[in-house]
Amino acid sequence: MNTRLPLAGQSAVRAWVWRTALANRGAYAAMMALFVSATVVGLAGPQLLGMLVDSVVAGASTARVDVLAGVFLAVLVAQALLARAARLRATLLGEQLLAKSREEVVGHALRLPLSTVESAGTGDLLSRSTTDVDRLDYTVRSAVPEITVALITLLLTAVAMVVTSPLLACGMLIAVPLIVLSTRWYYPRARPVLQGVLAGWAEVQSSTHESVEGARTVDALRLSDRRIAHNERVLGNAVDKEQRHRNLLTIWLPCLEMSYVLPIGVILLIGGWAYAAGSVELGTITTVVLYAQAMSNPLDELLAWIDELQIGNAALRRILGVGRAPVSGPGEGGAAVERDRGHDLSVRGVRFSYREGQEILHGVDLTVGAGQRLVIVGPSGAGKSTLGRLIAGVNAPDSGSVAFGDTEITSLPTDRLRREVVLLTQEHHVFACSLRENLCLPAGDDGWSDERLLAALETVGLGEWTSRLPEGLSTVLGAGGHPVPAAVAQQIALARVMLADPHTLVLDEATSLLDNETSRDLERSMSTLLAGRTVIAIAHRLHAARDADQVAVMEAGRIVELGTHAELLAAGGSYAELHRAATPERA
Repeated sequence: MNTRLPLAGQSAVRAWVWRTALANRGAYAAMMALFVSATVVGLAGPQLLGMLVDSVVAGASTARVDVLAGVFLAVLVAQALLARAARLRATLLGEQLLAKSREEVVGHALRLPLSTVESAGTGDLLSRSTTDVDRLDYTVRSAVPEITVALITLLLTAVAMVVTSPLLACGMLIAVPLIVLSTRWYYPRARPVLQGVLAGWAEVQSSTHESVEGARTVDALRLSDRRIAHNERVLGNAVDKEQRHRNLLTIWLPCLEMSYVLPIGVILLIGGWAYAAGSVELGTITTVVLYAQAMSNPLDELLAWIDELQIGNAALRRILGVGRAPVSGPGEGGAAVERDRGHDLSVRGVRFSYREGQEILHGVDLTVGAGQRLVIVGPSGAGKSTLGRLIAGVNAPDSGSVAFGDTEITSLPTDRLRREVVLLTQEHHVFACSLRENLCLPAGDDGWSDERLLAALETVGLGEWTSRLPEGLSTVLGAGGHPVPAAVAQQIALARVMLADPHTLVLDEATSLLDNETSRDLERSMSTLLAGRTVIAIAHRLHAARDADQVAVMEAGRIVELGTHAELLAAGGSYAELHRAATPERA
C-alpha cells in the first residue's frame, strides 16, 4: 500500500529554527549588521533630497547644491556596497545550511527501512532532498534576511517620517485597514494551498522518476500511451494547485498595490493644504512623500517574502518529516542473531498483503536448518519474492512469525538486520565511483584490502574482466566512467554480498542476467563461500534446485510441495511437471 512520508509539526519547525539560529548566530549577526547598516545609510537619501529642494527654493549657492548632490551620490554608493556585502553573507550562510540540510535528509533516508522507501516512493524522497531543500535554502538565504531588513526599514522609515512631519505621516494610516483585511483573508487560505502545491510537484517528480526507471518495461509491454496519460494527469493536478494559488494572488496583490498608492495621494492632499497654510515647507513634503514611496517597496517585499516564508515552512515540514520516519523496526533494542550461524530459520503461519483485502501469502509454514540451502520455485505471481522479502526482514508479516532461533526477524534494528541477512535481487546499482569504492560499500569506513577485493571478484567470475580495466580497482564505473554490462553489475553485487559476510543470503533471481552456463559456473565457484551459510534461493531455472538441501514449490501464495529434488521428482506433482517443461532448457 502506498503511504506518504510524515510531515513535521510546527513545534519541530520552531525547534529547528532555534537550533539553527543558535548554531549560526555569529554569521547571522554579521549578515544582519550589514543589512541594517545599508538600511540606515539609505534613510539619509530622502533627507538629503529634501535639503536639496529647500536649498534650491531658498536660492542657495551652486557650491552648496553640488556638495549636497555629492553627498547624496556617496550615500547611494555606500548603501549599494553594504547591501552587496550583506547579500554575499546571506548567500554563504544559505549555502552552508543547504549542504547541511541535504546531508541530513539523505543520511536519514539511507537509514530508512526498504519497505518504507518503497511504500512512500523514491520520488517523494527525491523531491524532499532536492526541490524542498532548494526551497528551504532560498528561504534562509533570501526570505529571512529580506523580511528582517524590510521590518527594520519600515520601522526606521516610519520613525523618520513622524520626526519629519507628524501631520503628513498621518496619511499612511489609510493603508492599514486595506493591508490588514486583505492579508487576513489571504494567508489562512494560502497555507493549505501551498502545502498542496509542494505535494503536487513531488508527485510529478515521483511519476517522472518511475517512468524513466521503468522505461524499458513500459516499452516492452506497450504501455507508453497509458504512462504518458498518467504523467499528464499528475502534471495537470500540480498545475491546478498552482492555479489555485495564483487565483488567491490575483485578489490579494491588487489590494496591496492600492495600499501603496493611496497614502501618497493622501499625503499630497494634506501637504498641499498645509503648505498653503504655511505649516510645512516644500522640502518637508518632498521628504515625506519620498519616505512614503520608499515604504511601499519594503512593505511589498515584506508581504511577498512572508508568502515565500510559508513555502519555506511547508518545505521544512517535509524535510523534517523524513527524520520522523522510524529508521528501525519496533524492536530497535532487540538482540542480534549470533554470528556462529547456528540458528534455524522458521516461518510459522505467515500471511501478508501489500494492499488491504488482497492477501499474497496464505499461512506459509517453513523450516530451514542452519547452513542449509533452500530453493523456492513456482510460477510467476506465486509469492516467491514476497516470501523472500519477509525472510530478509524487508517487510513484516501481517500475522505469523519469521524467526532465526528464538529471535523474531522484526525485532532486529535495521542496521543489525542488514549485517546478518542480505537480500540480493536481479535489480542492481553501480555507483558512479571506482570499482574499489563500489565493492567497499558494505564495509563502511573500515574498508578492505585490495587482495580481499580481488579475491571476491575472482570468486564471482570477474577476475579476467577486472584485469582488463584501464586502472584496475581504481577504474571509475557507471555514469561518465567505464561501462558496466548488466550481467557484470549483477556479479559485482554478488561480490559485495560475499564481502559483507552475512550468515543468511536470500537470492531472488540473483543470477538471472547470466546465461545458464555462466550461472552454473558461478554457483560452483561460490559453493565454498556459501558453505556454512543459510541460503534461500528464489529461481525460475530448475538447475539451481538439483543440489539444494530442500526445494519448496509455491503456488498461489502457498507452499504446495517440499522436499529434495529427487523426492519431488518421484512424487510426480507440480515440481515434476515444472521439471519436464524445463527439460529442453536443461539439456
